[in-house]
Amino acid sequence: MIVTIISFVIILSVLVLVHEAGHFLVAKLLKIKVEEFGFGLPPRIGGIKFGETLYSINWLPIGGFVKLYGEDEAGSGSVSLKKLHVSKKDADRAYFSRPKWQKALVVSAGVIMNFLLAAVLISFLYAYVGVPVPNKKVVIAAVVKGSPAEIAGLKVGDVVEKVSGNTITDTTQLINIAHKNEGKEITITVYSTEKKVSVIKITPRVNFPKNEGPMGIAISPGTDIKKYSWLEAPIVGTKEAIKETGMIASGLVSLLMQLITKGAVPSDVAGPVGIAQLTGQVVSIGFYAVLSFVSLLSLNLAIINILPFPALDGGRLLFIVIEAVTRKKVNPVIEGYAHTIGMAILLALIALITLHDILRVISGQPLLPK
Repeated sequence: MIVTIISFVIILSVLVLVHEAGHFLVAKLLKIKVEEFGFGLPPRIGGIKFGETLYSINWLPIGGFVKLYGEDEAGSGSVSLKKLHVSKKDADRAYFSRPKWQKALVVSAGVIMNFLLAAVLISFLYAYVGVPVPNKKVVIAAVVKGSPAEIAGLKVGDVVEKVSGNTITDTTQLINIAHKNEGKEITITVYSTEKKVSVIKITPRVNFPKNEGPMGIAISPGTDIKKYSWLEAPIVGTKEAIKETGMIASGLVSLLMQLITKGAVPSDVAGPVGIAQLTGQVVSIGFYAVLSFVSLLSLNLAIINILPFPALDGGRLLFIVIEAVTRKKVNPVIEGYAHTIGMAILLALIALITLHDILRVISGQPLLPK
């Protein structure tokens, strides 16, 4: 439990800090004054000031934040610098005084950093660990106790090469042959996990329990581990990150539709509690599984943040776009209320999903299939 909690806090902190680092780096690049870069959330424990920026450590060790000079005044219109608490000397370095494209770039930078983190992690895994790719082999994934397969000596991990002289190249082919030969003896040539070729005689049964099949085996397509070169991996990894982004976005749309139409949280959706529980399961698998998990969470964070909803980066970007289109400043009071209401709705949604997570944990339902 302790390892799960620590791992969850570390992973979440890294994801949010990478996100905030995007805002920080782009603001610095554009020479916008950054007042504070905080690790964790306030109240503040302490901090060290380098140059004009305070680098602080805060009591809540989840995530972080970036405070830009003049950020609260963004969109406030033509009012005096004194009223905005902005000195005349630093007026041109205030966030609110910058062109819309610069503000949009700063706002979008966090999402871009989360995507880049995912792409880098996926690329590393593709180059260093490799990725399973299908081959023309059929592997025995499970053997039912007392079935013809167990009696004949078939084992998990055996590769089915031939059946009665016919070369097997896909799972459908083997399934069809088994059904066509129910009650008839057939000869199966397998390549075992001991790297031996064996010829086994077996008679697929005519009467068999549902979901077991004539031979009593579960089969899966074979795979080979393919490693990409360090030059190929970034390209392939970025493509995979884009592909996963589309899948996550599609799933998010389905979630919103179900919430709107049915008022229920889908069973496969997890909030903070569910993610923490899932973190424990992933950590138990191994380090590379954790990296893959972090890449997936980073893409989720990027997609959620870019949504054009108040209080999110996408919501702030939306107000910038509105100003660009209408050529008028958005009333800061209206924008402030919009972000406040948006945050309230998001917190309510998180509370609903968290309740769903807690009920799932109490009922003993796993997040990952066993």
